[in-house]
Amino acid sequence: MNKQLNFLCLLILILFLSTSPFLLSVSSATDGGGGGGAVNPFTPKASLLRYWEKEIRNNLPKPNFLLSKASPLTAVDAAAFSKLAASGGGTALSTRLPEFCAAANLLCFPDLGNSLEKHDKDANFAIYADKNFTNYGTSRPGGSDQFKMYSDNANIPVNDFRRYGRDSAGHSESFNSYATDGNVVDQSFHTYGSGAAGGGGDFRGYAAGVNVPNLGFTSYSDHATGRTQSFNSYSENGNAGEQSFTSYGKNGNGPENTFTAYGTESNVVGSGFSNYAETANAGNDTFKGYGVDMNNPTNTFSNYASGGNGAVESFTTYREKSNVGADSFTSYAKGTNAAKVQFSNYGKSFNEGTDTFSGYGKGSTGKTEVGFTGYGVNNTFKDYTKDGASFARYTNVSSGSGLGSSLVKTKGSGISGSLVNKWVEPGKFFREDMIKEGTVMPMPDIRDKMPKRSFLPRTILSKLPFSTSKISELKQIFKASDNGSMEKMMRDSLQECERAPSPGETKRCVGSMEDMIDFSTSVLGRNVAVRSTLNVNGSKKNVLVGKVTGINGGRVTQSVSCHQSLFPYLLYYCHSVPKVRVYEADLLDPKSKANINHGIAICHLDTSAWSPTHGAFLSLGSGPGRIEVCHWIFENDMTWTIAD
Repeated sequence: MNKQLNFLCLLILILFLSTSPFLLSVSSATDGGGGGGAVNPFTPKASLLRYWEKEIRNNLPKPNFLLSKASPLTAVDAAAFSKLAASGGGTALSTRLPEFCAAANLLCFPDLGNSLEKHDKDANFAIYADKNFTNYGTSRPGGSDQFKMYSDNANIPVNDFRRYGRDSAGHSESFNSYATDGNVVDQSFHTYGSGAAGGGGDFRGYAAGVNVPNLGFTSYSDHATGRTQSFNSYSENGNAGEQSFTSYGKNGNGPENTFTAYGTESNVVGSGFSNYAETANAGNDTFKGYGVDMNNPTNTFSNYASGGNGAVESFTTYREKSNVGADSFTSYAKGTNAAKVQFSNYGKSFNEGTDTFSGYGKGSTGKTEVGFTGYGVNNTFKDYTKDGASFARYTNVSSGSGLGSSLVKTKGSGISGSLVNKWVEPGKFFREDMIKEGTVMPMPDIRDKMPKRSFLPRTILSKLPFSTSKISELKQIFKASDNGSMEKMMRDSLQECERAPSPGETKRCVGSMEDMIDFSTSVLGRNVAVRSTLNVNGSKKNVLVGKVTGINGGRVTQSVSCHQSLFPYLLYYCHSVPKVRVYEADLLDPKSKANINHGIAICHLDTSAWSPTHGAFLSLGSGPGRIEVCHWIFENDMTWTIAD
């Protein structure tokens, strides 16, 4: 009887599936049209396709560039991980994090635990990555370790240097072209060179060209005697990085540290120097060309050289020609004995920066000398020592007639310089009259530099926390270390998602494709289409604009644009801004006239709510509300519009 009942149930299931819309087919063609092989009807991707059919009321092809981001989880894995996500606010997923990250195509960092291994010989590391360096060079007399082209071009290199070179005598380390051109680099140096006598660390070409470097130096060279650290071309051309120097050179005896071309031409870099050279004896630190040509650098010096004896600090061409920027000096050289600090050409920004000196030189003895030569704009001095301070050619800002005409002038010198833009790539922003057939224009680098990830299925996403108030739970789920890259990128993205919308803006962060569909259709209605630039051909070159078509007849319309955010799973910041025009255009090679790309451009007609320091105005030379601003849709970004 049971066998007959089982057979009858199986027969009913087969008949149901053979006539059910659950059994879908998807195309392998680029336009996502009909045809192709069968898809398991219970996978997250199949569920998504059904949702698309239900919510979007047209028969336009589903774009492959978007469908390729759907969750790759199998039906079995999706059910298993969904069950874990429902337990303990999602924290149970951490018990199977490596499997979850691999199966769901997420961004997760390797777990580098402590190691008790000892290494008593010289080491030469070339083309190496994701390594835990513990007890390397510890208590070594002499010797040298070489790191050459280490973690070069790695996507997510994570390296941990723990107790490296501690209590060594004359041991030297050389980092040459370390982590160059990496993406989302996480390097941690704990008690590096602590208690060492002599020797030196040479960081040359370290983290150059990196996207989102996160470098932490904790208790670096503490209690060291005569140890020399050299940072040369450190984080040069980096993007949105953060370096942290905590207890660096603390209680050192005669340490010498040199920062040369540190963070040059980087974009939005933050450096924190906490307890740096505190109570050091005759320390000598030189910051030369630090932060030159940077865009919005932020540096914090807390308890820097506080209580030091005979320290010499030199800041030369520090943050020169930077855009905006902010430095905070708290308790700098406070309580020092005969310290000498010199600021030359400090903070000569193109656009007003903000520098704060609090408790600077306060309580110092023994003729502490502080000199400011050619110092920049918009600075605050609080509790500053009145004796031994000299100010020469101290700069303020005149009131200009708008952003493009603002001038920086120097008291008594007659020197002036125009506000100059050096941080916006040619072609990143342009005027609407450039989008016409026959125009030759520069194309910016539209390549996607984010780590490759996939959306999560809504069945899992809906069970995970997503707010800054739940950052501890997120850190537990994704095993993020305190103050590391993972925590920082999650916190930054969450804060951007929680930011209040700009005037006229409607916004939402989405981690599933279903959520993206919901937001887009809530703004535009159900008859929508989504577009992105076809490929990356023409990037960083000149292109010839071919045939141009205005979406929705070229009328002023509304769109929903979605841009990637850095998060463990694929996360998009989607927002709708009114009063735009959207165009699609063939892009040709200017010489051969061959069609190389099909670009999507959006023109914002109302820029009145934009910041005066927005890159578009720096590039085009105007201000908020005075001009329209256009830009291309970059690789893997997209814009939704009402379907034509």
